[in-house]
Order: sequence, then C-alpha cells, then structure tokens
Amino acid sequence: RAVSSAEEYTNIAKEIHGQINGSISGNDNSSIVKESDVLILSIQYEHIDSVCSELLPHVKDSCVVVSPIVPMTKTDIGFEFIPMKEGKPFSYQLVEKHMKNKSKLVSAFHVISEKKLADLTIPLDYDIFVCGDDKDSVNVVNGLINEIKGLRPIYLGPGALSYMSEIATPLLLNAMIRNKRKNPGIKIV
Repeated sequence: RAVSSAEEYTNIAKEIHGQINGSISGNDNSSIVKESDVLILSIQYEHIDSVCSELLPHVKDSCVVVSPIVPMTKTDIGFEFIPMKEGKPFSYQLVEKHMKNKSKLVSAFHVISEKKLADLTIPLDYDIFVCGDDKDSVNVVNGLINEIKGLRPIYLGPGALSYMSEIATPLLLNAMIRNKRKNPGIKIV
C-alpha cells in the first residue's frame, strides 16, 4: 500500500508542479524508520506506546522525529483534550519517553487540516506551531514547513509547551462544527 500511495503522490505532484526535486517512496515502517532523516509520526494517540516502543529505538541518531499527534476524543459535548479530561500525558510526553535522543523530537502540524495539507490544489495560508528543545531539529522542521507554499512556522518554545499546540486541534474542530466552517486553521496577524 505504501508503494502505491507514493506513486500516486508523485504523479499528483508532477501534475501540479511539472517537475519535482527529490522523490517520494513507500516501504514498511521498520525499513522507513532506519532510513529516515526526518520521521513524521502518523499514529493515533492510543497507539503511541505500542508503535513508538517498537520503532523509535531503531531511528538513526541524527533523525528528527516530528509528532503531529493530538490526544483528543469525541464526546457528546464535542472534541475534548484527553490530558485535561482524563489526566493523561500529552502526546509529546508519551513519544519522548521512547526517543533515544530526546532532543531530536519536535512537535508540529497540529493546527492544519490534513485534508488541506494533502490536497496540493488547495492554496494554503496558515501558521504552524512548532515546539522542540534542540535548535537544529526545530530548524529542520521549520525548513520543511517553509518549503510548503502558504505555511509559516511559529516557534512556541521547548517541547514541554507542546500541549499548547496539541490542544488547539480540538478547539479548531469544535469551532468548525459549531460555526459550519470547513477545515479551519490558524493565522497569527
């Protein structure tokens, strides 16, 4: 599935941009983890321990790990932030305990709709909150964000402040539903 998805994204990117620098490839998680310079975790909050305990011990020492994971649940009143509702750790804390080099963990991409990010035809104009302890790792993620037209990285501070970015997602989803907005994001003006 990863290989066919990579081919599909490559074709879409070439359609929109003509030529692309670099390549998009797919592989199994174990292989990707060992090869990646930057690893973006795409897992649900409740699977952090099982997935990260298996994969993160195998990342290269230089690999920057990005956590866009949001600990939220849908209840009868709306989307709620699990750490506040249930007293559990926020995502950054859970991922961090599985990191060989904790300074390589960066929190980002919480406040943009994955649908908008994945659809290369939609113009973007959003700010992306970034948290991390290591300046070089944060700069790598900021560089990736800057490569996406219409996105701007906004550094919030060290990883200990990641909950501020994580909690923005349920806030945005509740605003979207109650105000009939499509895929809202954040722009600081």
